[in-house]
Amino acid sequence: MKKTIVMYWIFTALLVILMGIGAIPDILYASDAVVLFAHLGYPSYLLPFLGVAKLLGILAILIPGFPRIKEWAYAGLTFDLVGAMYSSIVVGDPVGGLVFFIIGFVVIGGSYMCYHRKQRAASLSQPPRLAA
Repeated sequence: MKKTIVMYWIFTALLVILMGIGAIPDILYASDAVVLFAHLGYPSYLLPFLGVAKLLGILAILIPGFPRIKEWAYAGLTFDLVGAMYSSIVVGDPVGGLVFFIIGFVVIGGSYMCYHRKQRAASLSQPPRLAA
């Protein structure tokens, strides 16, 4: 159980860093983020929306409890990464840049899998409940 918890927090910390690095410039409407969005063909008014959505997803994953909201947060962050990767491919960005997306998928998947292992281990360690 301890190994699972440690792995969960390693992957989750990496996920928070990865998505936080993307969310903060979006929320602040940073010039680099605006240029990137223009390169991908998206309107810049989406930047703050996506930045806040990423930040809310990070918070949902970090706050204890609320398992259904965590599922949606993991899904949303995955959709964000899939959309970014697809957009990058469509506009003809170098294939070498896909390595960052692969790393992102590994980090999200690792956090997600360890979260479920941690939940399963916690439920197995609880005594059975008596039926009323």
